[in-house]
Amino acid sequence: MLTLLNLLSAIAMLVWGTHIVRTGIMRVYGANLRQVLSSSIEKKPLAFVAGIGVTALVQSSNATALLVSSFVAQGLVGLGPALVIMLGADVGTAIMARVLTFNLSWLSPLLIFVGVILFLSRKQTRVGQMGRVAIGLGLIVLALELIVAAATPITQGYGVKVIFSSLTGDVMLDALIGALFAIISYSSLAAVLLTATLTASGVISLQVALCLVIGANLGSGLLVMLNTSGQNAAGRRVALGSLLFKLLGSALVLPFVSLIAHGIERLPGNTEELVIYFHMFYNLVRCLLQVPLSGPMARLCETWIVDAPTEDPRLRPRHLDVSALDTPSLALANAARETLRMGDVIEHMMVLHHEVLHGKRIQAKEVRRLDDDVHGVVHRHQTLPGTNPEGRPGRGGFAPLGGDHRNGPQPGAGWRYHRTYG
Repeated sequence: MLTLLNLLSAIAMLVWGTHIVRTGIMRVYGANLRQVLSSSIEKKPLAFVAGIGVTALVQSSNATALLVSSFVAQGLVGLGPALVIMLGADVGTAIMARVLTFNLSWLSPLLIFVGVILFLSRKQTRVGQMGRVAIGLGLIVLALELIVAAATPITQGYGVKVIFSSLTGDVMLDALIGALFAIISYSSLAAVLLTATLTASGVISLQVALCLVIGANLGSGLLVMLNTSGQNAAGRRVALGSLLFKLLGSALVLPFVSLIAHGIERLPGNTEELVIYFHMFYNLVRCLLQVPLSGPMARLCETWIVDAPTEDPRLRPRHLDVSALDTPSLALANAARETLRMGDVIEHMMVLHHEVLHGKRIQAKEVRRLDDDVHGVVHRHQTLPGTNPEGRPGRGGFAPLGGDHRNGPQPGAGWRYHRTYG
């Protein structure tokens, strides 16, 4: 029982370390990452490389997926380029899995020690946040070592050997179990590492290990679907497209996994490294082949997930994103952009108002519509339910555009305009 708890705690440490790295990077470079992703959409190779780079920084393809899906939901990035970025994120995760499984036992205590000093001494600065990132990287490396150490005695148990010995022929069942591993551990990296450990211990064959790795990739796609379930239709399409790409890759590879396993067994190196390398090259080849299919996949996702017919697009802010509240600098940048957009609308209203005063009463209807739109956006998104001013769960509300959210809806100046020009 204690060994199982050690394994679960190591997986939890891996997830927490990934979270610390992501939040630290987003607090320091959140606006820059937004600029990199938004400027890379013109060409597919740039979008692909941007996905690899951003995922290498935040240490999580799930974090990249949340970031990209929020951009798509705000209309800042098209669905096709977003899917290319997600393919790059899958490759970035696989590459980092190979890097982090090297013998880096000396690096973990160094990163944690230096990171704690930087974070505590200069907490409110960029240097302090980079110390936070160093702590997270140290925890990730340490967690990977603990996962291997905790999984080794588990794999020697008779019951575990009996359970895994049943995974010998059904590739679909093996892939589903791999997906379950990734969902339970909340990380495809942990699932792949655990699979490699089981293979090195002789508990499972190489063929079963390859199926589990493919299933772990599917599990990461399902995690993204769950994480983006609360977003609008545009944001959910990104997760759907990424999952469909992974399903397509699995459907093409699983029928030939036996032949692939026999070919890999002839390569030099221990089985643990072979599993890690398969994970890396499988994602690399799959994603490179699927980049040209991003356009058709985007159209398919738009067909399957349609916008809600009752949703008025004028009442949706273009730049505000609730998921960005965890990164204050990014949330403030979003609020500034939305304020500028609303300022442009108000400027246009003033021009039309001037025309109305000079006899062009036909513009009065458009002025009333714009006025109601502005007040509708402010009131609808003034209060973010479930958060208090500190961003923690509570009964209060945080007003990203300012103002008092407790006074209820304000009809706006539109009613005055109706009385004057109606």
